[in-house]
Amino acid sequence: MLKTFPKGGIHVDENKISASKKINILPVPDKVYIPVSQHLGAPSKILVNKGDKVKVGQLIAEKDGFISSNVHSSVSGTVEKIDLITDASGFKRNAVIIKVEGDEWIDNIDRSNDIKKEISLSPEEIINKITQAGIVGMGGATFPSHVKLMANNKKIDCLIINGVECEPYLTADHNLMLEKSEEIVIGIEIIKKALKIDKAFIGIEANKPDAIIKLSSIAQKFQGITVQPLKIKYPQGGEKQLIKAITKKEVPSGGLPIDIGIVVFNVGTTFAIYEAVQKNKPLIERVITVTGKYLSNPGDFWVRIGTPVIKLIEAAGGIPENTGKIIFGGPMMGKAIAGTDVPVIKGSSGVLLLEEKETRRKEILNCIRCAKCVSVCPMGLEPYLLMSL
Repeated sequence: MLKTFPKGGIHVDENKISASKKINILPVPDKVYIPVSQHLGAPSKILVNKGDKVKVGQLIAEKDGFISSNVHSSVSGTVEKIDLITDASGFKRNAVIIKVEGDEWIDNIDRSNDIKKEISLSPEEIINKITQAGIVGMGGATFPSHVKLMANNKKIDCLIINGVECEPYLTADHNLMLEKSEEIVIGIEIIKKALKIDKAFIGIEANKPDAIIKLSSIAQKFQGITVQPLKIKYPQGGEKQLIKAITKKEVPSGGLPIDIGIVVFNVGTTFAIYEAVQKNKPLIERVITVTGKYLSNPGDFWVRIGTPVIKLIEAAGGIPENTGKIIFGGPMMGKAIAGTDVPVIKGSSGVLLLEEKETRRKEILNCIRCAKCVSVCPMGLEPYLLMSL
């Protein structure tokens, strides 16, 4: 049975142009720009200096406080400089700029394609591995994952894995579920062990039947993991809406899922946790959708953290002449960027090129109190009244 949240929601054109296409590997760029603040919380403390040699996976900035995250080099080469760069939000951030030389990795990362099923570490050791690997929420929130796993005496009884990806155009999570399904399920087992719980759900919208079938076939080999198909509706992937749809529980106003015994992770984060615990691999790359109706080669790509956006666009065929706006993320929650030198960070999910006609500002007409906004608001608010405040 398809589940959903009870209030509001809208049906938008999906435009999943790159759905079910093989994920390609983007070539390593000549230079990367790695911000030391690409997570919620305190910026990381830089450990390297200009002229230092670094390897892939080497720690270059350590977390500075409880809510912070380690940052690792995604390439091997020489630190060219430490400088301020502009991120997708237009803010200036400190970044380590590395000139790429070769592809030398630190020794303890397992680069094989072998899938490691046995989870030998204790819950405390798992959390430590995740902390050291710099894992953060990859659905966009970028909240440090180790913090979620430290329940602070709150009773956790349910884990929810967010595989909804309701944002139009984006397909990175969908294709990751198809290509790394077994690793994702093992990642769920790792998180369950860290939280000391037995129950987990994977929420996936019904427009991804191939992912539902594939993950269901693997999940049935494990105890306590249920794949829950969900109705196609935006914002089905919102954390509060997802929790309400699957458990019927409601996150209190001003509260967090942990307050009602629930922890939520994105599928990309879950895969990164598998790699951190089973492969000793820090978060140095991720899958990103590069898409648009007029791109000649839209698709999903494995991209090293710090890669400039222009490198992704070039791999997808270059900027079409009629492009009116480039969005970092999806059309609903993403941000328009002013230039193509913005680097990919841990929370990046997509690069969307919209044609000029789609980006024109429309005239805002006076409210006639039709109340359509009330019927679609997933939070049960009355926006037409808020307009008059």
